[in-house]
Amino acid sequence: MEESVLVVPTELFRRLGYFNGFSRDVMRYCGELLSPDNVLFRLRSEVEANPEFKQLIPYMIFSYNDPEGGVQLFQYVRGKGMGESRLHSKRSVGVGGHISSEDLICSDKFDFGGTSLSDSGGVLFRDFYREGMLRELREEVVIGSRYKESCVGLINDDETEVGLVHLGIVHLFELEQPLVKSNEVDLIESGFISVEEMLQNMTEFESWSAICVKALFGQKEDASQNTQ
Repeated sequence: MEESVLVVPTELFRRLGYFNGFSRDVMRYCGELLSPDNVLFRLRSEVEANPEFKQLIPYMIFSYNDPEGGVQLFQYVRGKGMGESRLHSKRSVGVGGHISSEDLICSDKFDFGGTSLSDSGGVLFRDFYREGMLRELREEVVIGSRYKESCVGLINDDETEVGLVHLGIVHLFELEQPLVKSNEVDLIESGFISVEEMLQNMTEFESWSAICVKALFGQKEDASQNTQ
């Protein structure tokens, strides 16, 4: 059977506040984007080229602060067996994928990021999103280190064919040790490299990765260009 994936109407995203690039305003968007009143599941074939919907994608990034004070990020090359054919052979710093209707097993709300309801301003993510995110994490990588996880922003890139129909929710995993390995045969040439090296070779990376690296780890003047 064909997979049904999580989408929201693009009109909702525009109503909440359109941006192209990176936004750190998680609270502004995610509570509404993941509200039961707004989320939809559609056959993937119906939305892959339909800009009236945005497919919501958890995009997980793994960072490590080395003893010299530098930041290293996990990166890899997308092999031909990975889901999105339009991104094959591109380098990426993010792992993740579509949230499927099969992730609806859990129905209770949960408190994201370890904050209380009052601390989060009443904005709660849904269990099905969390289930889907963790499923994608387990399928793609194995983490051998303790880490701190946080939701740090969203990515939108309407300048590419892929980006036009997707919206990324960015999760940063700050690791104590650089211990992440591929759990996916088509996630190849993986390992940690310095942010400085990445910034010198951004043309090798998919657009979402370039946007995230510049916004989260680049120079302030670079990040401010695409950040709300």
